[in-house]
Amino acid sequence: MKNTNIKKFLVISGLILASNFFQNLAIAQQKNDPKFTKMIQESFKAEGIAGLDRIDQDATQKFCSDPQFANSKQGEAMRVKIQKMNMDTIKQPSDGKYIGDWKRGEGVAQSGRGATWTDKADTVVGGGCYNCHQIDPKEISYGNIGPSLTGYAKLRGYSQEIVSYTWNRINNSKAYNACSNMPRFGHFKLLDEKQMQDVMALLLDPESPVNK
Repeated sequence: MKNTNIKKFLVISGLILASNFFQNLAIAQQKNDPKFTKMIQESFKAEGIAGLDRIDQDATQKFCSDPQFANSKQGEAMRVKIQKMNMDTIKQPSDGKYIGDWKRGEGVAQSGRGATWTDKADTVVGGGCYNCHQIDPKEISYGNIGPSLTGYAKLRGYSQEIVSYTWNRINNSKAYNACSNMPRFGHFKLLDEKQMQDVMALLLDPESPVNK
């Protein structure tokens, strides 16, 4: 019995030590590594509209750049804070209208142009939505990193809750999933309000081919 208790004690102690080790490692990984920072800064240069400010990570990006911490128990509480912080940045339409023109929205979804060093500051940025989603079922070229959006409103309905959720998700997807792969279109002003209203129409207008 004594030997059994000793073995149990050693196993439990080992688990506690291992848990503390990984927690401390996660905390350490959250801190800036000067050598890594220096390497990143020396690897990029400002060119055109692409400034070096693009390599400066905000709190959300830093959190998601450390998956070990993000998926740890410590990270769970931080994840909730990160998502709330992103939700608080979302602005609702200034004119109160969520739905624009689905035909223009299709153009935004098809375009992946803009925001590169070769573009001008006034170059219209596209959403590049087809890079990750199936949308209009007639389009045969699309990515599958994100879920299919075909039949979006037809399947989900047209309630105000769905409308608000969709608007928020396009604006800043990290309000719902801190480490979502989806760009924060509104947060980083990649798409303007009108463009987002038009993408909303593509997904939610009953006349859009998405919902036929």
